[in-house]
Amino acid sequence: MSDSSFDAQGALPLPHWAVLRASGPDAASFLQGQLTQSVTDLKEHEARLGGYCNVKGRLQAGFILCREDAETIDLLLPRELLAPLQKKLSMFVLRAKCKLAEAPSALHGLVGDAVPEDLPVWGRRSSLIRLPNALGQRRALTFDAPAGADTLALEAWNWLELHAGVAWVVAATSEHFVPQMINWELLGGVNFKKGCFPGQEVVARSQYRGTVKRRAQLLLGATAAPGSELLQNGESVGEVLMSAAWQGQAGLLAELQLAAWESDASITLPDGTVLQRGTLSYAVKAPE
Repeated sequence: MSDSSFDAQGALPLPHWAVLRASGPDAASFLQGQLTQSVTDLKEHEARLGGYCNVKGRLQAGFILCREDAETIDLLLPRELLAPLQKKLSMFVLRAKCKLAEAPSALHGLVGDAVPEDLPVWGRRSSLIRLPNALGQRRALTFDAPAGADTLALEAWNWLELHAGVAWVVAATSEHFVPQMINWELLGGVNFKKGCFPGQEVVARSQYRGTVKRRAQLLLGATAAPGSELLQNGESVGEVLMSAAWQGQAGLLAELQLAAWESDASITLPDGTVLQRGTLSYAVKAPE
């Protein structure tokens, strides 16, 4: 499908997304020491990708950060990870004046001309947060149900999510990858200058010593559940991150060995289905 041929536009509720709210005088400073992204300098007109790693540098969750006010930071993430993330972060609050709770916010997706063209990716305007484009369409998350917008099918939203190349960690893939394995730093999800966070030494070593030999890639031709294995010549070479289907087409994002991606040999699902290599909207390469 070419970029110009995807013309579905509209809005839809995203009940599979939720908001974990950190509130209190120490909310920003507490998160600053826990996340892969800088929080204390986050402004109310911007959003940022971030992640939370275990001590081995493996992502337990990825999310979008946004500031509601001086003492309130929201983490927008897949709903299935909200409770586990809240529990793990709460273990380290200790004496910090910070409370973690689910916010009563309903998120919606918005696609098309209703998304302001002059709003930069990860920029925020009122309740709307700009997301990376996909297949020529502007996309956003919003806390308010868009008035007058056509209803967009969830399948169309997921197809755009796939082509945007932002690989959200879910329960089946939590703690499987350092951020670079799913291109998180290429999308701005890791700030290497912000200081320490759990797993920071592993993440930094992966970045600066060239030890990342796996990347997220787009494959077309089938869907598979997150966590599913991918094979090449009978050997395991990767893991499915997400998949989607739209109007007779199917595809998936997968974490793959770079050597397998660059090989001429086919990449398959365990049932033998051969997948075709696709092209993401951004360049994928090993850290230099």
